[in-house]
Amino acid sequence: MNKPTPISNSHPKNNTRRWIVGLCFVALLSGGILLGCGSPYSQPEPGEQYAGGSTTVFDLTRNAFANTLANMKAEHKADFFVGNSFFNSSWVTAPASTEKRDGLGPLFNAHSCSGCHFKDGRGQPPTEPNEPLLSMLLRLSIPGKGPNGGPNPEPSYGGQLQTRSILGVKPEGNVSITYEEIPGTFADGEAYSLRKPTYTFKNLAYGPMHKDVLFSPRVAPPVFGLGLLQAIPEQALLAQADPDDKDGDGISGRPNQVWNAKQKKTVMGRFGWKANQPNLEQQTSGAFLGDIGITSPMFPSENCTKKQTLCSQSKSGGTPEVPEEKIRQVVNYQRLLAPPGRRDWEDPQVLRGKQMFYEAKCNRCHTPKFTTGTVTDLPELSNQTIYPYTDLLLHDMGEGLSDKRPDFEATGSEWRTPPLWGIGLTKTVNRHTFFLHDGRARNVQEAILWHGGEAKASQETFVAMPKADREALLAFLKSL
Repeated sequence: MNKPTPISNSHPKNNTRRWIVGLCFVALLSGGILLGCGSPYSQPEPGEQYAGGSTTVFDLTRNAFANTLANMKAEHKADFFVGNSFFNSSWVTAPASTEKRDGLGPLFNAHSCSGCHFKDGRGQPPTEPNEPLLSMLLRLSIPGKGPNGGPNPEPSYGGQLQTRSILGVKPEGNVSITYEEIPGTFADGEAYSLRKPTYTFKNLAYGPMHKDVLFSPRVAPPVFGLGLLQAIPEQALLAQADPDDKDGDGISGRPNQVWNAKQKKTVMGRFGWKANQPNLEQQTSGAFLGDIGITSPMFPSENCTKKQTLCSQSKSGGTPEVPEEKIRQVVNYQRLLAPPGRRDWEDPQVLRGKQMFYEAKCNRCHTPKFTTGTVTDLPELSNQTIYPYTDLLLHDMGEGLSDKRPDFEATGSEWRTPPLWGIGLTKTVNRHTFFLHDGRARNVQEAILWHGGEAKASQETFVAMPKADREALLAFLKSL
């Protein structure tokens, strides 16, 4: 793939590069010719359809998020397929004849990783008032710093509400979700409605929660392309940060500073809705414990509070229940999942939407492009030009999206910019279009309309657009 010479964008926080493809364009309209000059963003950028560089796979089926890197080497197939098996297989209660997969719980949210990340894609909130949380969970804490500077666990229920349990142990409880419709109107008079969730805890088994309990609902994010995101050099991400908004553009992304359990020190976070995890090994080990109740070398103790005596007395599936080698293989499985390639990137409406994306300054947080660094153990990920549309930094999204729960350095209203690659295939893969950290948005348009804080100006620009431009912007996002 031949790459033209890039020209650096003059904006100090915009890592996107402008490409010389001709500022003027010729369009045929009703048999006539209209000459005009357009933004370079209204033109296709050579190679932008390859979201993951040479790793990209073009797949329009329900398995679009489950493909191996297109350039995966033969020696890494074993890690991928063994990791895939552990990611998708259900764990069972210990002791069991399946010794390599026993140790479920005692408290848990899912039997397997894929129970939340179905087909390696996005989770969703319940669609009925009494439906259980299947691919969504609630983080819990109380005010004040907890261990190593992170959230302070709720005394009776810990750091996460676990709605399921093994036989003989009571599940912690459950939650119901109701919604209030909030009407709004675009500048051209078209009406819209957003839904605001309210959460009610029910059937709490270990007494009332702390009077100052803080909670944060989180749907499971997609897991493809994570190896490429981990391979972005830290300095490239920090170059996007402007915590004091020195350039005065109203956007002040900043990194979260989180605890690295293996290195025993504070480092930059880049994974999770609040960028509260430093790397995929810790993210995966934490999910094994918090979501499935499986101990690992990094987190060797069961997730039981002092009030949960039967939980503490339950039989273990080993010490630890998942060994380091299996953690490594599950991590590598995620690192080897390819991002899907773009669709319709040369379509005129999509190109118009791309221009609207830049004019609304969405790219100031959803940074389109990075180049990965050198990855010695998986060289397939090295030196790839990728289009994830994220800066992996924290941004204040306003009071409307605040969970009021700090997470290391992240405030209640700060969220990590989620990657946009693959967003247009969510409905195909996961059969829904629920977006944002709690799935409150029923489609991409509602997700945009919830943007506040640093993104308020972009949201207002979207509201002010003519309908044709709004539809073009949505078509562009669907192409990612």
